Amino acid sequence: MTQRVRLDAFLAEQAANAGADFRDDARVTGLVVGESSVTAEVDGKKIAANHALLADGANGVSTRAVDLDDGRDYGVALEANVPYGVVSESEFRGLLCLELANVPGGYGWVFPKGDHINVGVGGWEREGPRLRAHLARFCREYGIPEASLENVRGYRLPLIHARARVAKGRVALLGDAAGLVDPLSGDGIYEALLSAKLATEALLTGDLESYDATLRSRLSSQLSAAWGAKVALDRFPRLTYAVVRTPFLWNAVVSLIGGDVPSPSSMRGLRRASMRVVDGIARAAGNPGRPYKAAQT
Repeated sequence: MTQRVRLDAFLAEQAANAGADFRDDARVTGLVVGESSVTAEVDGKKIAANHALLADGANGVSTRAVDLDDGRDYGVALEANVPYGVVSESEFRGLLCLELANVPGGYGWVFPKGDHINVGVGGWEREGPRLRAHLARFCREYGIPEASLENVRGYRLPLIHARARVAKGRVALLGDAAGLVDPLSGDGIYEALLSAKLATEALLTGDLESYDATLRSRLSSQLSAAWGAKVALDRFPRLTYAVVRTPFLWNAVVSLIGGDVPSPSSMRGLRRASMRVVDGIARAAGNPGRPYKAAQT
């Protein structure tokens, strides 16, 4: 498993090699969308472009600047690193630990990295004041000394609304700036890369606003299933976990994670039927519906 600093550096390097003018640590202000161009100040120097693809993350200001702020909901997460030596490398290397529903609306994790483990917890935004306590408890359960935690950091995880727009006129939102975080896993890298690909394709066809509908069609099934599983696990964790571990449904989960099928809606036969069991549990738990797909109708 890689580290984000390495992945980000690699992506920036590839962009620069492909011809991008990459400006590290630049400050962007005064973003204005006009009828014929988009203007902004980059480190105090005014620049103009025909279009802008905005990817300034969960805490960026671009959504408000271009009037695409939908008042979205958020999840929260808290994580830290612990070097090998403090914890047993032989015990944790090669072992990915996920403890589902140990935090309301989320889970705890231990991920093995090159010279350390990454440990963290995440859940609903209302759990923010209790994340430190959740993390301490989780560390105790896995024999991780809380005093050894390094580089402790927290995150907000934006969750897209049905009414949200991710493109308007000459601008489009990508990744976390668009709220494209999987509500079950908290992952956003796949969604960010996919949104960049689709926005670029729409831009090259001369119809940037079509990116919104295309993105929905690609992600609606995945996000709807993730919302259902999240609500089911939150309300009925033992039942949902038992159902997921049944052979047919577990094989369906593995096929999704492994990329054998592109989305839950593309499943057929027993796999499709097994996915509907979790959807039924979610409805019984009061799942508010399919928040991203709903905007299509």
